Amino acid sequence: MPIREIRKQIRYLNRVIEGRVVGTTNDYADFNRLEIEKGRFLSPSDDARYENFAVLAADTARTLFPYEDPLGKSVKLGSDYYTIIGVTKERTATAGIGGSLSSQDFNKDVYIPLNTCKLRFGERLIDSRPGSFSVEETQLSQITLQVFEIDQVRKSAPIIEAAVSPKHPKKDVTMVVPYDLLMQAQATARQFSIILGTIASISLLVGGIGIMNIMLATVTERTREIGIRRALGAKRRDITQQFLIETIVLSGVGGVLGVCIGMGIPEILRYFATDQEPVVTGSSVLLAFGISVAIGILFGLYPARRAALMDPIEALRHE
Repeated sequence: MPIREIRKQIRYLNRVIEGRVVGTTNDYADFNRLEIEKGRFLSPSDDARYENFAVLAADTARTLFPYEDPLGKSVKLGSDYYTIIGVTKERTATAGIGGSLSSQDFNKDVYIPLNTCKLRFGERLIDSRPGSFSVEETQLSQITLQVFEIDQVRKSAPIIEAAVSPKHPKKDVTMVVPYDLLMQAQATARQFSIILGTIASISLLVGGIGIMNIMLATVTERTREIGIRRALGAKRRDITQQFLIETIVLSGVGGVLGVCIGMGIPEILRYFATDQEPVVTGSSVLLAFGISVAIGILFGLYPARRAALMDPIEALRHE
């Protein structure tokens, strides 16, 4: 995806905003996860026909058109006017990570077709202001490449560099690979996994001990019942099975309640945080419920076995 970036004043009547004019193609919205609030984004035909079309970012549209619908209106960039065909939604700014990626604020941009940008502004830009004068000659500000999988980033970097280097012997092109961003994302994910895993383990241990204590108290209270069942012919495995079933029911009910609460939290987040989209997968629900039942069985074995090993005569004497 080719990109040409130019700092310009964006005008509509007497309203002005200092923003970034981005000459690009229709892929820009997908690459940078831009969502359209009104109208549409640039299309391949806009670029092929050198159309004077523009798409405004959220802040740009609010500043220039605080009380009007910007669609169909024209903004002035340099000496030319561009018809507004779309407005993007608010987009969170990206942060520069470790020098690999520069931070970008997408909310003060104007997007125009790349061919139109080349035709109207040319490759040489002269910026003359009181106290300053600069000349910049640039064909493209950057080219962004996207791979299908994260694992392909490291493999692609030397291939791209080998293709670009012979065409630029003066080393006037810099290739930036977001290694730092990838490594930091992986490190952050590992830290969260460790923290959440530790919290979950402690919670499971406490819950399991609670189930075991409840079942031990139940066995003590029902000692006479256990003695009567043994006297009537119940085997040890029957007693063990009885208390294990009760433990499974107890942990299963807790698991169902936990799953319901867990599935309700994302709905609360969607209601209060509209920019977040939590996802609950079926496999995670089944895994959570399975672990809940497994903890019940694991911590219920000791109370069930203790009940099964009781002496029937001593159990019948219990008051």
